[in-house]
Amino acid sequence: MRPGVLGAALLLLLVLRAAQSRRGAWPRHGAHRRYTPDWKSLDGRPLPAWYVVLTAKHHEGFTNWPSPVSWNWNSQDLGPHRDLVGELGTALRKRNIRYGLYHSLLEWFHPLYLLDKKNGFKTQYFVSSKTMPELYDLVNRYKPDLIWSDGEWECPDTYWNSTDFLAWLYNDSPVKDQVVVNDRWGQNCSCHHGGFYNCQDKYMPESLPGHKWEMCTSVDKLSWGYRRNMVMASIASEEEIISELVQAVSLGGNYLLNIGPTKDGVIVPIFQERLLAVGKWLSISGEAIYASEPWRVQSDKNTTSVWYTSKGPDVYAILLRWPEDGVLYLTSPKTTLTTKIVMLGLEGDLKWSPNPVQGLLISLPQLPLSALPVKFAWTLKLTGVK
Repeated sequence: MRPGVLGAALLLLLVLRAAQSRRGAWPRHGAHRRYTPDWKSLDGRPLPAWYVVLTAKHHEGFTNWPSPVSWNWNSQDLGPHRDLVGELGTALRKRNIRYGLYHSLLEWFHPLYLLDKKNGFKTQYFVSSKTMPELYDLVNRYKPDLIWSDGEWECPDTYWNSTDFLAWLYNDSPVKDQVVVNDRWGQNCSCHHGGFYNCQDKYMPESLPGHKWEMCTSVDKLSWGYRRNMVMASIASEEEIISELVQAVSLGGNYLLNIGPTKDGVIVPIFQERLLAVGKWLSISGEAIYASEPWRVQSDKNTTSVWYTSKGPDVYAILLRWPEDGVLYLTSPKTTLTTKIVMLGLEGDLKWSPNPVQGLLISLPQLPLSALPVKFAWTLKLTGVK
């Protein structure tokens, strides 16, 4: 994450699962081609489905594993005296969850990085003795499914030797058949090169991008780490988080939600509440999220905010605001003789009628909010529509 944001020794990033890659659920293509160390060859690895990302090292340089080039500044030598990267990876893989590692290329205070910076980045003392040895060590030791690179913005990718590392990663590393990466490999790369694009922190495109992407945001709006002085006004609400998730999925992206544990690894209650709330919503509406794809239209621009996803022939309309008269007007779906509409979490078909001008009118259930399957972002499943 960018300067000015509080760093954290332990930063946990959770993906709440988004749209399936248009090229498959998880890539396994390393054996089918050879990659050369240039962006034309390296671009285009698709984004996976469900994953957790742990900060292996943030910009201050402290590593959450016993890095051989970070003596006495790692979680084995200091603090918990544990290999946190290794322990979390073992726990996640027992549950069949893909494991990603966040890694900062730069270190704010490392003397070799400061020396390279003083030399106008015409020398690479820091890269050859610190950054690259750590990246190779992380891959060979923990075999991550995803590498979330950061800290690239002060230098071009040629300083970081990014393309050489990625060519090795895709061709010869122990994870060559499935690993994917983001776009932060040099100041010239963001939103242009990489397996998937982050573009910038909290990025949300206005229309469907042509390249796989991910929105990375945080429950605490003011920090990526844990703050003892945070207040409720700075905490994203359940509605805000779910709205972002829905919009990201509709636009073909993944949603990476950050929480900052305390220094001893505790996830504080307010973060637990937000994660559990989203999980509860997904338990009802996950059918419209998991393995979904963008529909031909992403949203209806009418008085009720509606976002669409699809899965095979089925279309899902997720409404973020309940219409006052209880009748939902959708302009985009084209009905057929076999059209049926249900609300996920409720039994029975909903009544609908064609709109004389365009689209259709749907009579929503006349129930109190407490009787509806979710209290926000209700999902309609439409079958037999075009």
